[in-house]
Amino acid sequence: MPRSFLELFGVEPKAVAQAPGRVNLLGEHTDYNDGFVLPCAIPQKTRVEMALSPDRLDHFAAEDLGQRVDCEPVGPTPPGFAAYLHGCLTLVRQGGAVIPPVLMRVDSQVPMGSGLSSSAALEVAVLRALRELFHLDLDDVRVARLAQRAEIEYAGVNCGIMDQMAASLADEHHMLFLDTRTLERRLLPLPEGAELLVLDSGVPRRLEESGYNERRRECEEAARLLGVAALRDVGDPGELAALPEELAKRARHVVTENLRVLEAAQGVDARRFGELMNFSHRSLRDDFEVSIPALNLMVQLLQGEEEVFGARLTGAGFGGACVALVREGWGTQLGEWVLDRYREKGQLGTLLVPR
Repeated sequence: MPRSFLELFGVEPKAVAQAPGRVNLLGEHTDYNDGFVLPCAIPQKTRVEMALSPDRLDHFAAEDLGQRVDCEPVGPTPPGFAAYLHGCLTLVRQGGAVIPPVLMRVDSQVPMGSGLSSSAALEVAVLRALRELFHLDLDDVRVARLAQRAEIEYAGVNCGIMDQMAASLADEHHMLFLDTRTLERRLLPLPEGAELLVLDSGVPRRLEESGYNERRRECEEAARLLGVAALRDVGDPGELAALPEELAKRARHVVTENLRVLEAAQGVDARRFGELMNFSHRSLRDDFEVSIPALNLMVQLLQGEEEVFGARLTGAGFGGACVALVREGWGTQLGEWVLDRYREKGQLGTLLVPR
């Protein structure tokens, strides 16, 4: 049974904050290439409770993991979930805010390893709690930037800004169109007559152990060879012909994925949006090579249903979840049908959205 803040620490929390996970509809692996993305918040959230520590240590408890960590505020980065908390605290302290040692309890509904940005939800929730407890002058974009730095500098994942911006600024009812270079953004409605279906493949992934950082290095090398600041600056896939074959494949995904996001953001019907999602999955599978057999199977099953407009893996790949755009009112039923067939193939998945 999860223990309350009072049971853990003997005092009541003085600040409470939360942030949602996200599902990315289009724009995978484009954010660290200065490109365009189209995420949406999901109902599952991470909740952080906070109070002042009675001693010189930070005390962290993650009830969903059954873990507790006590560490020096200026000491080495602790392992596991505490690295994210320690990173957020350290960056705020380095920014000039006077932050004494704290007590922190974390409770998350966002599944880990599913490509739904559990880490960004955690980071943003921590920073929101710090903002509340210490009356910090941090707007939502600043929160996202600090959260991204915490993930890069303290968790070792060289991520883009999309996940943290989605956790800080997105909602469950709109897509967040975001230019990750300028941070220009606007909320857009989902295609009329459609809703989202998100299924966990049952295959977890950890970005720091996957090929995520390798893909980023490949994209940076492709941009260097093309003489551009980032692959976002390439508008025509035909410009990639001079690259070595493998780098050309990686770059082709990024360039075409940006074009898919820009088309979707102009406003397309559900059928066309679904086609763009299908093209995106094919590109992630064949050009970026971040899919796995379980994800391909789940996407194939989803795409075979008449009431599904389109489906793709979501998140960085190498495991995690799939997202589908389906006819409004059909999400739960379709999810159960697909999961039944998925289990018949020897896999074990979970319905995440609709809840």
